[in-house]
Amino acid sequence: MRALFTVAGFSFVAGFVDTVGFIALFGLFTAHVTGNFVLIGASIAGGSLGILAKLLALPVFILTVATVTVTVRRGQARSGVNTAAIIIAQLVFLAAFMVGGGLLGPFTNPDAWAAIGVGMLGVAAMAIQNAASRLLETGAPPTTIMTGNTTQAVIDAIDMLRGMAKPGSAQRLRGLLSATGAFAVGAILGALGYLGAGYWCLGLPIFMLLILAITSKQGSTA
Repeated sequence: MRALFTVAGFSFVAGFVDTVGFIALFGLFTAHVTGNFVLIGASIAGGSLGILAKLLALPVFILTVATVTVTVRRGQARSGVNTAAIIIAQLVFLAAFMVGGGLLGPFTNPDAWAAIGVGMLGVAAMAIQNAASRLLETGAPPTTIMTGNTTQAVIDAIDMLRGMAKPGSAQRLRGLLSATGAFAVGAILGALGYLGAGYWCLGLPIFMLLILAITSKQGSTA
């Protein structure tokens, strides 16, 4: 049950933050960072704004993932990884994203350095989650990109209906449905939250990360 809650919680955060970033920062993806490649192409063709932020998103994402990877590997080689600390690091960057956007936004120029800087804080926050989901949650479905999850959920569902499911398919399907459902809920609430409260609506996913950090610490000491 705790594993399902963790998957759903992180997926909710990703859907919420990605939607807020996309609306507030001229189509910038903070969680699904490779989606920015499509928008870069659209920018070149004259159909999108903020090409500089989208170009910078990938190196910022890579640098953050590399930093998290080194940190986690060092922890694994010593006394173990403090999962709660990784989540708190994401929380700090997400809080900086919220405060920066709340105080400096809304932005009218997508290429203004204030807008770009705020956007990169969001990218860094979600890069931490992307890296942590790969490094710390072995066997859990991805919580930031739902295309693969949706594909696998359909495959597992069809195999189960045909009586051809492999061992563990039912458990995996529950995780996949938890991830995609929570991501969708997060995306909807992110859109509504930004319309109502601007960047300050990010307090909701920040609160979710705090809960996940606490439950992670409890789980590691149980």
